[in-house]
Amino acid sequence: MERCGWCMCNDKMVKYHDEEWGVPLHDDRKQFEFLMMEVMQCGLNWNMMIQKREIFRQCFDNFQFEKIACYTEEDIRRILETEGMIKSRRKIDAVINNARCFINIRQEFGTFSEYLWAFSEGKTILYEGHQKDGSPSRNGLSDIVSKDLKKRGFKYLGSITVYSHLQACGVINDHTVNCFRYGDIAGRYPVVHKIRDNEN
Repeated sequence: MERCGWCMCNDKMVKYHDEEWGVPLHDDRKQFEFLMMEVMQCGLNWNMMIQKREIFRQCFDNFQFEKIACYTEEDIRRILETEGMIKSRRKIDAVINNARCFINIRQEFGTFSEYLWAFSEGKTILYEGHQKDGSPSRNGLSDIVSKDLKKRGFKYLGSITVYSHLQACGVINDHTVNCFRYGDIAGRYPVVHKIRDNEN
């Protein structure tokens, strides 16, 4: 069974790749978890995020955005003092801020998932060329989504970070063609084929 090469460093990464990465996601709590792990990842690596995932869940009430939006200075101190936690006050502040922005989007669109999937009209995008030349770190779609999220007050969600989230939650299928998950996901969910970077 072949897999994307990036996940082969340890069992937790393989499990994440096999069970979660790239699967179309429509659960808002999970969307928030993925999105905020991307925030914590900025300047670091994804393997570290997967290894620290249970610490993040402990610190952030299992990513229940309603609770996080009400965090106080006492909560921030608690998080910073948690053993194994990334000691970045700015990132923790960003997660709390983003929880509030996330709730605002839900109030406007019903769910965050409805908001996000509207950018791809509810379909997983298969970009021509990504499987041959390798996927980019950002593209036209991630530029558009990032700009809109920033306009709505989100922090630490530049185009590169947003592109990674779009891959993770299945808006973009960037599994390699020879990976067993590529055809499995493409065969089970609505897809649309697009020319690389054709959004602008």
